[in-house]
Amino acid sequence: MTVQVVTFGCRLNAYESEAIRDRAQQAQLRDCILVNTCAVTAEAVRQSRQAIRRLKRENPNARIIVTGCAAQIEPQRYAAMAEVDQVIGNAEKLAAQTYADFGVGKAERVRVNDIMSLRETAPQMVDHFDGHTRAFLQVQNGCDHRCTFCVIPYGRGNSRSVPMGAVVDEARRLVEKGFPEIVLTGVDITSYGADLPGSPGLGTLVEKILRLVPELKRLRLSSIDTIEADAALMRAIAEEERLMPHFHLSAQSGDDMILKRMKRRHGRADTIAFCETVRRYRPDAAFGADLIAGFPTETEAMFENSLQLVDDAGLSLLHVFPFSPRPGTPAAKMPGLPRALVKERAQRLRATGGRALAARLDAMIGSRHTVLAERAGPDGRRIGRTPCFTPVEIGDVAHGTFLPVRVTGRNGDRLTAVAA
Repeated sequence: MTVQVVTFGCRLNAYESEAIRDRAQQAQLRDCILVNTCAVTAEAVRQSRQAIRRLKRENPNARIIVTGCAAQIEPQRYAAMAEVDQVIGNAEKLAAQTYADFGVGKAERVRVNDIMSLRETAPQMVDHFDGHTRAFLQVQNGCDHRCTFCVIPYGRGNSRSVPMGAVVDEARRLVEKGFPEIVLTGVDITSYGADLPGSPGLGTLVEKILRLVPELKRLRLSSIDTIEADAALMRAIAEEERLMPHFHLSAQSGDDMILKRMKRRHGRADTIAFCETVRRYRPDAAFGADLIAGFPTETEAMFENSLQLVDDAGLSLLHVFPFSPRPGTPAAKMPGLPRALVKERAQRLRATGGRALAARLDAMIGSRHTVLAERAGPDGRRIGRTPCFTPVEIGDVAHGTFLPVRVTGRNGDRLTAVAA
């Protein structure tokens, strides 16, 4: 072992882990494990600490370096772990000098600076994603909003955008490296551009990428905040066929009172209206959403509004989070619900999402799509993805290949298909 990177959390962390690997390898570090943590829930923090202990047991001679959002927010908690050699912040993890200092033994044990002082996000020039068919491309970092349940701004800082020219250059380089599909990622990508000259929005960025990188076959968006979807983004959704019709929404709840207590900027009707508008432009669109179950003060009627949102908005791929109080956030001080009730509501919400997904997949039987083949899964089956990101079992096709298929059936949460 020379350098191993273990990643928790979001696509942005996955993207940054590739940059971390590059920096560490360039510094010629040896016998080193870097753990890129997530802080979105208490469970994510628990899992990262558990993994650190396991990694040290399995690699007693390795140096353990911890970074990511949890390390940024609670550096001393990780520094107190006997297994941890160094703790570095979210800014420091992307700096080449950090790893150069490790290499000559001059690094401080804890190097975590004020993330709120950052004003820019530089392109990371990542052009390889081992084992992935699609590439991630960071366009933005941080968040200016302060939702009452969320600790992430304290781990990521305020919103900062990568200049459009640098994004386009990186997209072009990724295509040249053989990636037919790119996912734009960040913490709050629909806030893109507010800090740049002229305030270009995400829609403008999407249009520019597709115009200036004509070889790019598919472009996707990571999680979006529908209330920030401006006219340019809606135009891109309607007109750009290479912008894939799969949209993951930061909805969080289907009840207006809970959304106000979360300090969200949208209402239930906004989520439904966005989905209806997009579906008019792109009838094949699929929608996922982040939803929190058991937020403080949530009554059964309020929770029922979240269950009903699945049908009313046509959601079919849910990321359900049982409410997790995060220290230092306003929601942590609100009257909480019994943990058993929170877990029970999360299970009901997941079951509702499962039924919605099954119905959507069944409705796709007999339809035709062009899928992008991924590497074979752990069960040995080759999986392709439709434009709306639905997984499809296909034959023995080289990964990265586009294949026209006809859907023949459903196998659990996947479709089955034959070449068309």
